[in-house]
Amino acid sequence: MELALINRLRKINHTIAIVVGLVLLGMAAFVVADIVLRQVHASFGGSEELAGYAMALVSSWGMAFALLELGHIRIDLLRSRMQGTLRALFDVFSMIIMSWVVVTIAIKCWPVVERAVENGSRANTPLATPLAWVQVPWFAGWVWFAIMACLVTLAAISLFVRGRGSETETFIGAFAELDTLK
Repeated sequence: MELALINRLRKINHTIAIVVGLVLLGMAAFVVADIVLRQVHASFGGSEELAGYAMALVSSWGMAFALLELGHIRIDLLRSRMQGTLRALFDVFSMIIMSWVVVTIAIKCWPVVERAVENGSRANTPLATPLAWVQVPWFAGWVWFAIMACLVTLAAISLFVRGRGSETETFIGAFAELDTLK
């Protein structure tokens, strides 16, 4: 059941990653076009600002994909020396900590978004972009990452408690670098 949940979440995050990747490619094309236009003394204007917004959105939404695709970096100096149950316990503990940190970040993001929405804040730039347009989806990406981290943690805890801790390694993303070289 846990592995089926993780596989469903992977499919959802794969779709999100494709959308996010297309946004990033579109932004790269926009920046390149703006650079080319500058060579003939023209410009779209605001490409730096929009690229910054795109990076914030791509980063927040991409974190959940990286989590489920084993893309987050982990220092495994201690973990690589452990075996079996102890290794699984260490993995579950690290996911609990990650979930706590990500949930804390998502909670701390909310006042920034709330203030921008309540005040109708705009960027102090020539585009005067309404900040809520950027901050709401940015915040949603952090919330999505927090939800994914918590679901992955709960699935790992469930497997560990039922004596199937070794199965958590396939979705927690804690493979040692040496293991991948074999």
